[in-house]
Amino acid sequence: MKLPHEDAERWRELTSSIKSWGVELGFQQIGVTDCNLSPAEGRLAEWIAQGFHGDMDYMAVHGTRRTRPVELIPGTVRVISARMNYYPVGAEASESVLIDGARAHVARYALGRDYHKVVRQRLQELAERMREMVGPFGFRVFTDSAPVMEVELATKAGIGWRGKHTLLLHREAGSWFFLGEIYTDLPLPIDEPVSGHCGTCTQCIDVCPTRAIVAPYVVDARRCISYLTIEHHGAIPESLRPLLGNRIYGCDDCQLVCPWNKFAQRTSIPDFEPREGLDGASMSVLFLWSEDEFNARLTGSAIRRIGHERWLRNLAVGLGNAPTTQEVVSALQTRQSHPSALVREHVQWALARHAGAENSG
Repeated sequence: MKLPHEDAERWRELTSSIKSWGVELGFQQIGVTDCNLSPAEGRLAEWIAQGFHGDMDYMAVHGTRRTRPVELIPGTVRVISARMNYYPVGAEASESVLIDGARAHVARYALGRDYHKVVRQRLQELAERMREMVGPFGFRVFTDSAPVMEVELATKAGIGWRGKHTLLLHREAGSWFFLGEIYTDLPLPIDEPVSGHCGTCTQCIDVCPTRAIVAPYVVDARRCISYLTIEHHGAIPESLRPLLGNRIYGCDDCQLVCPWNKFAQRTSIPDFEPREGLDGASMSVLFLWSEDEFNARLTGSAIRRIGHERWLRNLAVGLGNAPTTQEVVSALQTRQSHPSALVREHVQWALARHAGAENSG
């Protein structure tokens, strides 16, 4: 049987239990907030109006369901926000991979098992524990899987503050963590937001390879390497290709320079440890994976979602930026006649880069 809505002390006890259970399930912090995102609604509308969402048409299509949780899940009165560390203990340092132009840099969050599955499963387990205490109640779990303003909700729930790179920051954990939510109809007591602590620092803005952070707290996705290598389906703009370097899936540069990440903690969850040597593999080797091999090796990985065609597109750009070697050129030549025009275009661009380098040499 549900607790009476007016029984404030029992709701506080439940919330305390939820936070304890969250830690037991691998989350580092749980916060609760209401559903009022009206201050963010105008900012989101302006961001979309400026076209900063690029090809992500769903950002506009979902309308106010993103900023009004009750429109997405009727009956929602509270959002439970959770964060989970993901930086793997066993991963090679990003800096050593980024300076080696022949190796592939994959965003550290994507080295292991698909986080959608890991976080969502544990949020579901948390909701089940809640049900054991209060009986049937309305809820829905999310993690980067629906029109949910995760950073805004986490900020309101006291999990951290939005950094100038638009990611969430925590004074004792930096930004190397996933966010997830439980939308619920339970009237839990809410947490207070924390103040921001970016100050005058602009390191994330200054380091962005493509200058995608066009102003503090504003990212133009059309220039963002994470968008270009993951969300974008077409050709990567030729002017931006050299700026991608060897970043073949996502980009961590803004996090790598953030002073708050010196406090970040590594994950204790084995699922996030690197698979298939993706923390520093040779781009030439990855480029030779067949589609079947790509699908088999990356089963259960977030990377598999982009498909083999875009995987080859991204790697072709990375190989085009790599030092000119016979291994790199030979790898590219194997895909010159690939069935995909998208792949062929990027391979031809990459080979032309190396032909130019050889001629200039």
